[in-house]
Parts: sequence; structure tokens; C-alpha cells
Amino acid sequence: MNPPDTTTGSGKDMKIAYGVMGYGRGHAMRTMAVLPSLMAEHDVTVFAGGDAYDVLAPLFPTVRIPTIGYVYQASGSHSVPKTIARNLTPMADLFFGGEGSDTVEREIKARGIELVISDSEAWTHRAARKLKLPRISFDHVGIIAYCKPHFPPDLWLQGMRDAIGYRSLMGIPERILIASFYPAEGAYPGVKVIGPMLRDEVLRTQPRDGDFLLAYFNKGEHQYRPNIDHALRQLDCPVVIYGTPYRGKVENLDFRAPSNEWFVHDLANCRAVMSTAGNQTIGEAIHFGKPILALPEEAFEQRLNAWMIERMGVGMRGNRLHLTPSDVDRFMGNYDFYKSNMRDHAGDGRAEAIATLRRYIDELSAELKNPARSRPRRGTAVSVA
Repeated sequence: MNPPDTTTGSGKDMKIAYGVMGYGRGHAMRTMAVLPSLMAEHDVTVFAGGDAYDVLAPLFPTVRIPTIGYVYQASGSHSVPKTIARNLTPMADLFFGGEGSDTVEREIKARGIELVISDSEAWTHRAARKLKLPRISFDHVGIIAYCKPHFPPDLWLQGMRDAIGYRSLMGIPERILIASFYPAEGAYPGVKVIGPMLRDEVLRTQPRDGDFLLAYFNKGEHQYRPNIDHALRQLDCPVVIYGTPYRGKVENLDFRAPSNEWFVHDLANCRAVMSTAGNQTIGEAIHFGKPILALPEEAFEQRLNAWMIERMGVGMRGNRLHLTPSDVDRFMGNYDFYKSNMRDHAGDGRAEAIATLRRYIDELSAELKNPARSRPRRGTAVSVA
């Protein structure tokens, strides 16, 4: 695939920085669904680190920036002390300034950036706020911070904590757009919630009901534990596995290398999905009508996603650290029930996302070109039609 044409000139209306959170691949997949359309009309530079940089840099002009992520214990769970230690330096950079913050600010100034779009990416958010540039938040995590609380009782306190923390880190941008596989009600004026972002590869692939289970782990080197391996080997069907460092076929297991197109092909042709509970994968699985056994990470967003899957009746949540063969059997035993609920929840928000981003950009561009025009107080989202 050739990189898109990113030359500037007439027709490139605004210079935009698009910040992408680098932990996992879901943020990059969402970005890829809208970026080509934006780049056809504007001069866009991507700012990303970690996994997102690896996905986006070969295709788009991308500046490498720091990222924050989890550190795992030998058991496969998150290590709080190690995670804190690993993120001390980037967090100090983010809050008090450092090489990463300086790079982002320098690149924004050098490129004449006029507006920032951010997918859960803190460095571009904070640089834009410091440089007094308008911001558009476009992600899924905003459903926790910018929508009315919709958390189950056992997750309520953790959800409120994360909502406050996210707003403290990112602020409240001028425009807020949220892509989600489930609906929610905005808590601020102008919060717009749309369906999941479906990529071209997904939309052009026709699903069929195969005989294999598809397993996906966003950090499989840590998450694919012996208990999961044991549970999958007990199944009387093939299992195709993505996200681990292993390759090749062992018994009924087929470990495959990362590949966007092959993953979409296998997702469309599997019988059901077992996965960590990222919003992007769930939205694509529902689109193809594939029941989901969600094994969330300890992060609140994934735990909430897994709870919503059960509430919608499209799958089941499991405990990644204690998964047993009987858990997988119970999930597969309810296949027909999950399958029957899929059509009610399938959706594609990409066209609406592109149209909404265009309108937001036009509104903010007009405000920049006409400073005398009344603007909303910074940090307050405005209402949308």
C-alpha cells in the first residue's frame, strides 16, 4: 500500500495535528478509518508513539512521541508498582515539561498547526491547550469522562475515579466526538456519541460462519497464559490466535503473525471471538455477527466494555487470569442466544464521524479566521445539531 499524497497547496484548508494514543492497536485502527478523508482536505500530521506509531508511520507522515502503558507481572496481570515506575519519567515530562513535550510543541509550531484532534493522546492535548489551539477529542475513552455515568455497581467507584482523572489530564476540549459500540448520553453540551469505526477492509469483507474460534490478545506476550492455552486445547474445534509471539500450528491451535487484512478475513469467517475487551475489536465483531467472549484487562474501560457485552446479550465476560475450559464451553453453549442479538447492535459510525469532524473543523476554522466572532469559553464543548 502506497502512502497517501500529503503534499500541501491549494485545497489543503487547515494544518492539523492528529494525536494517537500508542498503547495497543485499537486507537490506530480508529484513526485509519477517518484519516484518508481528512488528509484529502487538510494538511494532517500524525503524532503517535508505541504500537500506534508502528501501524501508522509506514502510511502517514508521523512524528514519534512518548506513550504511557502498563507493565505486567509474571502472572499476566498489571503490576501497579512497575507500571508507576515505568511511567514516572513520561508523566513528569507530560506535567512538568521535558524532551517529549518540547518535541511536540516544537513540531506543532514548526508545522504551523492550527488545530489538534486527539485520540486519547495526552501530549498533543496539553500542548494545544498551552499554545491556545482549538481541540477536538475523538476517541472511545471519552464515554467514561464526558458522558453521564453508566457504570455497574461493582465498578462505580473505579469509573468515577477514571472519569475525574481523564478530565484532569485532557481537560474539556472545544468539540467532543465519541465512537462506541454501545450508546451513552453526554454529560456536557455538544458531546456526540456515534457507532464504531469500520475500516475499508471490514466493510468490503463478507462474513460467513466458519468452524473455528478466533482468539486475539492486544499484548499476548503477557496475556496468553498457561490456563488460556489449556482451555483452548480442550476445545473440539480449531482455534486461530493473534497477538502472541508464537507461530505455527500445535494440535488444534494455529498461532498467526500480525496482519490487518488476514485478521479481518479470519474475524469475518470465524464462528466466535475470544478477545481482550477493546472497543474497536468488539465493534468489528458485532458488525460481522460474531459472539464475543471478552477477557478484559484490569483497566476500567475494558472491564466496562465486557460488562456492556453481557448486558447487550452479544457475548460473555470471562476472567483472563482464571479462565477454565468450562468457561469456554458455557460461552459456546449460548452461541445461538448471542447470535440472535447481533443485528440489534450492529452499526457503522464512520460516515457520521467524517461528516461531524468536517463540521467541527469548519466551525473552528471560522472562529480562528474571525477572532471577533463570539467563541465558547475555552474548555467548554459547544452544542451540536
